[in-house]
Amino acid sequence: MKNAKVPIIGFAAFSGTGKTTLLTQLIPILKQQGLRIGLIKHSHHNFQIDQPSKDSFRLREAGASPVMLVSTHRRAIITEFQPAREPMLDEQLLTFDQSELDLILVEGFKAAHFPKIELHRPSLNNPLLYPNDPDIIAIATDYPLATPQSLVQLDLNQPELIAKFIIQQFHQFKVRT
Repeated sequence: MKNAKVPIIGFAAFSGTGKTTLLTQLIPILKQQGLRIGLIKHSHHNFQIDQPSKDSFRLREAGASPVMLVSTHRRAIITEFQPAREPMLDEQLLTFDQSELDLILVEGFKAAHFPKIELHRPSLNNPLLYPNDPDIIAIATDYPLATPQSLVQLDLNQPELIAKFIIQQFHQFKVRT
């Protein structure tokens, strides 16, 4: 990823495997270690972050793009893709403020080339991704798998151990105390 200014690590899995659930557990653990975490999530849906009755929605519908909505608590920038197209992670990194981050976690973008942890639950009967993705550095699973020794296996139900693995992988982080 030529536009990554800080380390990035992805979480790749089929829908319903628990990517978001794991990330909501990992983020507080990593933050407790002093890491400043950003996140980019790929969605396959035509999502709306503003409401049809709100001014920002009406201004965007009138043709403004991008639209920035800002308050004392947060900022959102809404940019329309014309024509609609599949987003590329490296392009999105250009517009993602990385200046105060230590690590970017990425949910999705399975086809992009960057380090990823695969999440796999054998009970869901989905195929493993790692055989066709050389960027997968570990697999987090809820049941032991027969995998190559070079592929680290993590317990999907132990987010503390997954966080420890991430920190070990990116030991160049300057963990603040």
